[in-house]
Amino acid sequence: MNGKEIAPGLLLAMPQLGDPNFFRAVVLMVEHGNSGSFGLIVNRQTEVSVGTVLEALGIPWNGDADALIWEGGPVMPQSGWVLHQPTDGIDPTDSVAIGEGIVLSTSTEQLHGLAARPPSALRFVMGYSGWGAGQLEGELSEGVWLTADATRELIFDTAPDRMWEAAIRSLGIDPATLVPGTGIH
Repeated sequence: MNGKEIAPGLLLAMPQLGDPNFFRAVVLMVEHGNSGSFGLIVNRQTEVSVGTVLEALGIPWNGDADALIWEGGPVMPQSGWVLHQPTDGIDPTDSVAIGEGIVLSTSTEQLHGLAARPPSALRFVMGYSGWGAGQLEGELSEGVWLTADATRELIFDTAPDRMWEAAIRSLGIDPATLVPGTGIH
């Protein structure tokens, strides 16, 4: 399996994945290569408001007062990422296009711009999911992840508690038929 099949795309946790950090996780894969892999869980909201976090950083928030931070994974939970739709005024050299209609921004300048003029499709994510060289390939060969295409609609328009099931169904699989197992069957 090469990097193009994994990133950009989604990893969908199978029932036998024992790590509670990834129970029914939908991971948007940003990078995958010989040195490792990087992704963001996209179906876990926290109870922390975006306004509270940005206020602590001295950044005014002009978006929805009820907007919440998303948990991107267990690695470096103090690190921040912004997933959003393509937006005018955002320098593409400071952003990564992950798929059609999905952009990742990380710079402070981008954060200020997105907080001042938030697009309708926007997620502030704290932490990330990472794998060392060869680690993800090992987990894939053990059958603990499925891969799927990432779509703007799934990432931004699907309720977090329905996203895993919707992503599994996008593969033509009924989630009720998934059974724990290992390897390729």
